[in-house]
Amino acid sequence: MITQTKRNAIRQRIHARIRQKLAGTAERPRLNVYRSLNHIYAQVIDDQKGETLASASTLALKLKTGGNVSAAKEIGKVIAERAAEKGVKRVVFDRGGYLYHGRVKALADAAREAGLEF
Repeated sequence: MITQTKRNAIRQRIHARIRQKLAGTAERPRLNVYRSLNHIYAQVIDDQKGETLASASTLALKLKTGGNVSAAKEIGKVIAERAAEKGVKRVVFDRGGYLYHGRVKALADAAREAGLEF
């Protein structure tokens, strides 16, 4: 059985490998996802300037539960709206080393439906 710390170390290695190939620019910033047990967080990041353009999380929205698919869909909509306010339409999706499944997929699909292109 893999312990939680071992699983997170594996995820961090995968994420580092992804980040070697993936970077956000001014034209196409990076949509980063972080998933904890109880919450989900999303940021739109311009890596060239090193600044966060938009962010959303279940913690900041004070949703009752943040560790489920419906909360992830809500965050996907909110991050797309906040990115559109900053003039961002196209992004590069960074799944953060997580499998493209469940909450990560729900957030991505909701962001696409709300107008983000990736």
